[in-house]
Amino acid sequence: MISEETHKKQGMLIVLSGPSGTGKDTVLREVVSKDRTLNLSVSATTRPPREGEVDGKDYYFINKKNFLNMVKEGKFLEYAKYCGNYYGTPFSEVDGLLDAGKDVILEIEIDGGCQVKKRCPEAVSIFIVPPSIGVLRQRILNRGIDNINNMEDRLETAKKELKFAGKYDYIVVNDNLEECVLNILSIIKSERMKSFRINYIINEVL
Repeated sequence: MISEETHKKQGMLIVLSGPSGTGKDTVLREVVSKDRTLNLSVSATTRPPREGEVDGKDYYFINKKNFLNMVKEGKFLEYAKYCGNYYGTPFSEVDGLLDAGKDVILEIEIDGGCQVKKRCPEAVSIFIVPPSIGVLRQRILNRGIDNINNMEDRLETAKKELKFAGKYDYIVVNDNLEECVLNILSIIKSERMKSFRINYIINEVL
């Protein structure tokens, strides 16, 4: 007998993580532009906006006091502290979309990604890695937003974070942007066809 849950399409939650400098932002923009059915969840952060970033589009920029109040009130699906700033995904950004059968993709820090997998084991987690530490160093340097000390700190953090790659469902190397994006789109396409995600279709054909 088909359960009530299988009568309704439930959206898929996708987690995208990786060390700083692996090109997550660029990859995410390309993935979303090529798959218009994906809904991008906007995270909250206590860090100041960078040049060109827009509140409510790139992040919700809030102060530390308000962020911690939201933590106490249980308003985050996940949150983490990274390089002195807090980042988190509000439940309000995710729940409604998933219940409406829409797929949601999160670009979040690795600690947060692990939190999501514990809370939502069915979430699809993808870890982006650089082809080498040397390439990662050059990418961070090219961004021009860090001094040499901060850059070395980010590299040391990245080396630690890479050890968590095995906790994710998929590891994708970002050596060539186009290939990286196509690999992620292929993962999403395959995951959408898993039987437990499309059991609701059985009710329609019986």
